[in-house]
Amino acid sequence: MRNARIIQTLAIGITGAAAAFIVGAALFLLVTIIMRGAPAISWEFLTEAPRGQMKEGGIFPVIVGTLALTLGTAAISLPIGISAGIFLSEYAGRGKTTRLVRLAISNMAGVPSIVYGLFGLALFVNLAGLGKSIIAGALTLACLTLPVIITATEEALRQVPSDLRQASLALGATRWRTIYRIVLPAAAPGIVTGSILGLSRAAGETAPILFTAVAYYKRQLPETIFTDVMALPYHIFILATQVTGRPVDIVWGTALVLVAGVTAVSVVAAVWRSNQRRRVRW
Repeated sequence: MRNARIIQTLAIGITGAAAAFIVGAALFLLVTIIMRGAPAISWEFLTEAPRGQMKEGGIFPVIVGTLALTLGTAAISLPIGISAGIFLSEYAGRGKTTRLVRLAISNMAGVPSIVYGLFGLALFVNLAGLGKSIIAGALTLACLTLPVIITATEEALRQVPSDLRQASLALGATRWRTIYRIVLPAAAPGIVTGSILGLSRAAGETAPILFTAVAYYKRQLPETIFTDVMALPYHIFILATQVTGRPVDIVWGTALVLVAGVTAVSVVAAVWRSNQRRRVRW
């Protein structure tokens, strides 16, 4: 009995220390970015194009390029990912084929992002002839994001009690109407959470867009989806490694804009998710 209590105390201490380490590391990183990046933030920095070999000016084309890539990724990956998750959860059987599909999706989530970049270069840029463009980058990032969205959608749908489905079917609703009107609204908070995580990862990735979408320097805003763009993650990499004599504040300020954008979307999603959970109970 005494040994069991000692082990329990150790387990609580180790897991608590691990959680505190993660929270502490995240706070340290966030505070560092804010303190070092805040001096660079100004109206000029957010609304003007870079100039002076990217040592002066702002990052407006970079912000627009990142938004274009992220919105394109969302437009491609959300319909496909959510539909695939619905099929696997509600329609697919439990046979060997379904298990193989789930295994393939899990393996896709573990593929390094640089491999997705090479895949996008071979398929979308060269074979499909899209060249370095927003659409090629968005398609590549969608491939990267799909496993997260599919898995999150399937898991969220599984959390919905089967009693809700049975009650709807007993009242004469079709299976699709049950999914559309009953199951999806109840699972929406989980689906949104997974989707935001996937898209946040896409917004911060550098390797997949390195070969498929980004330009080293471009003052003009994109006019079509078939042009290349500047993007925040790649711009940070260029400023940190290729631009000599650059003000350090610009690098940290660009990182702060990227983190702030991802955080703002996550906060909005968290507020919406909290409201939805209060409205949908079972």
